[in-house]
Amino acid sequence: MGGCFSKPKPVEVKVELSLLEKEKEVDGLSPNGKASPFADCRPNGALGHGSDDDSTPLPPYHKPRDYVEASVCHVKDLENGQMREVDLGSGRALLIKEHGEFSAMGHKCPHYGAPLVKGVLSKGHVRCPWHGACFNIATGDIEDFPGLDSLPTFQVRVEKDKVIIRANKQALQSQKRSKPMARCSAVINSSTGFSHVLIIGSGPAGLVCAETLRQEGFTDRIVMCTMDRHPPYDRPKLSKSLDSTAEQLRLRSMDFLQDHDIELLTEKEAVAIDVKTRSVTFEDGLRMEYRKLFIATGSKPKPMNYKGKDVRNVFHLRTPEDANSIARLANNKNAVIVGTSFVGMEVAAALTDKAHSVSVIGIESVPFKKALGEKVGKAIMKLFEANRVKFYMLNEVSEMIGHHGQLKEVVLKSGKVLRADVCVIGAGSVPATGFLKQSGLHMDSKGFITVNKMMQTNVDGVFAGGDVVMFPFPPRNNKKVNIPHWQMAHVHGRVAALSMMGRATEIKTVPYFWSAMFGKTIRYAGYGDGFDDVIIQGDLDELRFVGFYTRSEEVVAVASMNYDPIVSRVAEVLGSGKTIKKRDVETGDISWLIDKGSQ
Repeated sequence: MGGCFSKPKPVEVKVELSLLEKEKEVDGLSPNGKASPFADCRPNGALGHGSDDDSTPLPPYHKPRDYVEASVCHVKDLENGQMREVDLGSGRALLIKEHGEFSAMGHKCPHYGAPLVKGVLSKGHVRCPWHGACFNIATGDIEDFPGLDSLPTFQVRVEKDKVIIRANKQALQSQKRSKPMARCSAVINSSTGFSHVLIIGSGPAGLVCAETLRQEGFTDRIVMCTMDRHPPYDRPKLSKSLDSTAEQLRLRSMDFLQDHDIELLTEKEAVAIDVKTRSVTFEDGLRMEYRKLFIATGSKPKPMNYKGKDVRNVFHLRTPEDANSIARLANNKNAVIVGTSFVGMEVAAALTDKAHSVSVIGIESVPFKKALGEKVGKAIMKLFEANRVKFYMLNEVSEMIGHHGQLKEVVLKSGKVLRADVCVIGAGSVPATGFLKQSGLHMDSKGFITVNKMMQTNVDGVFAGGDVVMFPFPPRNNKKVNIPHWQMAHVHGRVAALSMMGRATEIKTVPYFWSAMFGKTIRYAGYGDGFDDVIIQGDLDELRFVGFYTRSEEVVAVASMNYDPIVSRVAEVLGSGKTIKKRDVETGDISWLIDKGSQ
């Protein structure tokens, strides 16, 4: 589409100005209203305020040799709304100019290391170009997810029209920092069967809930229970990198959790909740009482009907051990993937350089048809076929045939027989809420827990978040929705923690999702459920495109491949409360959404 980069029409320029240049001053505080721990570094340097007397003295425990100082550019090198990655000798920093002031902070997103200079600068924060996390440019604090850590900030001053950055060498090297956290003030025996806050689940919702409580000054006991045998790890990476170990995927170490008095009980499966006695019973007989409860048990594989369920080497990818076994068993063998979910397709892509053959079985005509539409689904299907993946679409498994308990063949309802040395079921999931059936918690017909804007259930003191909930979604007039994204679970955890502490805050985020296959990444932002049209810009055959998903005359979601930072740009627009009209993206001219304010 040659018109993608043509001169924007006046109406579109006007939209961009209203979104990005008429911006309010930030107040320089962390999201929780507390001054940043780096506030004494005066991260912002206003023009004309650069005398020697203006530099802030270092705290006594910092030695001058721990710091590096460098002149990085001329004041006129950056316009308002621009960013530049600069080298200080001992490391790099992100220099930002907004409202006539300079600020500097870490240049890499602490989530996956994305270069923030390629992201989106707007309204006092920078949005990551890869997965949409937002960081306050004054404090470095993470304001929207995914990710757990914030960024270091560095002192900036202007002398004789030169922009000078003074930075801690260690912070330059690490490129991330954890927010300060309170400790537990009570002396508690670990065998005590009571916790002020009990969290079931150690995924992003549970972990962010626990960390937010400590960041906000909570000093009572926090216990987090998980069915997993490992400390919290990055589950989305499992299907993309099958050889990864739990250690490599780890989000927080046991030492980190212990240092911040977050107790973790592994291999603990909750089997019942008694809301009258405020207690949870676990499979091993442990019973724990709580004052506040957060349920974040995630999802479990959707059950399938087929003959031959007693065969081994059939996996639902849940743990690092599952991923490692799949990679090992598929080596030069025949792999069959049942289902075209994102997990199933990512596993199929990951196995193409290991397995002798990879076959994918799906019930729809093309993969991702419901989520991304038929056109995008077909383009991705071609990418897989070019990498020797065979598809058996509009098909289902009838039988799995084994010998001595080992799977040998998968029989389809069409009669086709596929050789299979390893089989991965990626046919979707259901909420892991079976243990709540007699609890009195409100759940819908599919087993999702219904919560309000503060992530509270119908039972006092009980909260829930992540994949297991139906929650009110502001962009859809607070319609109850389920959005099982890794990023959204982070948001739920924070909202629940603040609600527990009586600091009710509502969800303010744009859902963000990503998937990686064959070195290419699909990025997706918004909530496209029920879309009625897809406007494609770019080239689907070249896999360089952006798709705008519309309902009636409004853009409700966007997906892209090789088109950064368009998805983060759209997320920024939607997150500001503005709407993008279908007519704005039908013209082929989306230059008003690309590369503005970022260099």
